[in-house]
Amino acid sequence: MRSRLLETRKTEGKSRTSHAQVVDDLGKAIVSGAFPIGSILPGDSDLLQRFKVSRTVLRESMKTLAAKGLVVPRARVGTRVTEKIHWNMFDSAVLTWHFESGVNEEFLLHLYDIRLAFEPFAASLVAERASSEEIELLRRLAMSMAAPEHTSDSLAFADLHFHLAITEASHNPFMRSLGGLIEAALVGMFRMSAPPSSNGFSNIADTHMAIVDAIAAHDGLAAHKAMEFVIFDGRQHVQEAFAALADA
Repeated sequence: MRSRLLETRKTEGKSRTSHAQVVDDLGKAIVSGAFPIGSILPGDSDLLQRFKVSRTVLRESMKTLAAKGLVVPRARVGTRVTEKIHWNMFDSAVLTWHFESGVNEEFLLHLYDIRLAFEPFAASLVAERASSEEIELLRRLAMSMAAPEHTSDSLAFADLHFHLAITEASHNPFMRSLGGLIEAALVGMFRMSAPPSSNGFSNIADTHMAIVDAIAAHDGLAAHKAMEFVIFDGRQHVQEAFAALADA
């Protein structure tokens, strides 16, 4: 599984299409505030010169940004940057641009609010619907988090695999579509915190195994509560990390 937020993104520039380059650069500029909310983007001639692309590529790039809710074209006015309430925060690219621009505590806590709204229920669904093969996969994924050689990034990958497997085993396509939010929250937590040997992540395998045990027992309520505990624990790590920064 490839993770956009966890990739080092070394394959920039020529490895991307012209369309992707334009969308990525303008998207990051909008999210970072380089093009403020309510402002009008540079005209076509300026953007064509800046990106060295065809008018067709530029037009399709603007359509992509509009579909993500970041801009809206206005006849005889230009392309305006929209209010944040219109941005599609479920879009993985929009989430990536936020992380590349720098996220604050409020942003990450909002992500945990959304996780609390649906992941515990997803775990209860898995307790009802998961096959024995899916339960065994979850158990292996939970156990993999105990590997002593984990770095923050590798542990984030292991944790992400587990939570995405939960959404898959829920057999609910709407749950599966929310994987980007889970990824963003986990990336935020692990990147704000030190490696597991020094910040208490060493119990992460146990807390996730509690979810698996409840699922294996087909105890939906216990699975719900175990998932809540894991998410609250991650939320607490975020708050502690920002508090430490404030005290530094």
